[in-house]
Amino acid sequence: MAPVLWKFGGETHDLSARAMIMGVLNVTPDSFSDGGRFCSTETAVAHALQMIEEGAGVIDVGGESTRPGATPVSVEEELARVRPVIEQLRTACAVAAISIDTTKAAVARAALEAGAEIVNDVSGGRADDAMMPLVAERGAGFIIMHMQGTPQTMQANPHYGDVVAEIREFFRQQYDRALGCGIDPMTIAFDPGIGFGKTLEHNLQLLRNLGSLRVEDRPLVVGVSRKAFLGRLVGEKDPAQRLAPTVALSALLRERGADVLRVHDVKPNAAALRTAEALTGTS
Repeated sequence: MAPVLWKFGGETHDLSARAMIMGVLNVTPDSFSDGGRFCSTETAVAHALQMIEEGAGVIDVGGESTRPGATPVSVEEELARVRPVIEQLRTACAVAAISIDTTKAAVARAALEAGAEIVNDVSGGRADDAMMPLVAERGAGFIIMHMQGTPQTMQANPHYGDVVAEIREFFRQQYDRALGCGIDPMTIAFDPGIGFGKTLEHNLQLLRNLGSLRVEDRPLVVGVSRKAFLGRLVGEKDPAQRLAPTVALSALLRERGADVLRVHDVKPNAAALRTAEALTGTS
């Protein structure tokens, strides 16, 4: 089996033996799980540093909520939220990488200039035609996520003929498009977008067949942390109370092919990953 390598920040990271934790840092008032908790630069940076201490290799900074029905924000508002956090975090810590969670090329450019090394685009490069050329120009890591519709419409009536085959084909198409824009293939990772325009059964089908989504040996990023489909499975309406199923899936998904786990609760998920890797012989 070929090694799983991901290039960003001037380095190539081998994820074959040790999965990476991406810590979620929402600097928004309306994110589904922790909206409003880290709106000040000081609290956001402090939380990021805590996640790094607990084992996060990447901090994913987002200034616009992508929960179902979320209201879009302007470039100016999004930048006002994320840029000071990225600047101060980069000054405070040189160990972990910083990712900017945005669909806007202007926001991504400012974030990369402030110290981010990865662009995490929930639209998969489709929302802004300037995004892929920017990623190519800067040599940034690039997470191409799948989403059916937009955050405003994605859960209205998600429909697929074959969700696994369709998302794999989407990855293939966006991979080819990215290379056509000059993006280094080693910088690309893919995220199936659990909960982004998918029903409960769609999500489960994708997670059961995660390994079949891999394209060109590129890393798979998976975010299930505290999501609504877990609440439906375990009967828990409060996102903060969905830690146990999140941790269980972190261990299971590592075995099924996840290379990067995007989570809110770093310490228990990191422990689950390291334990799973010890048992499977990948650590």
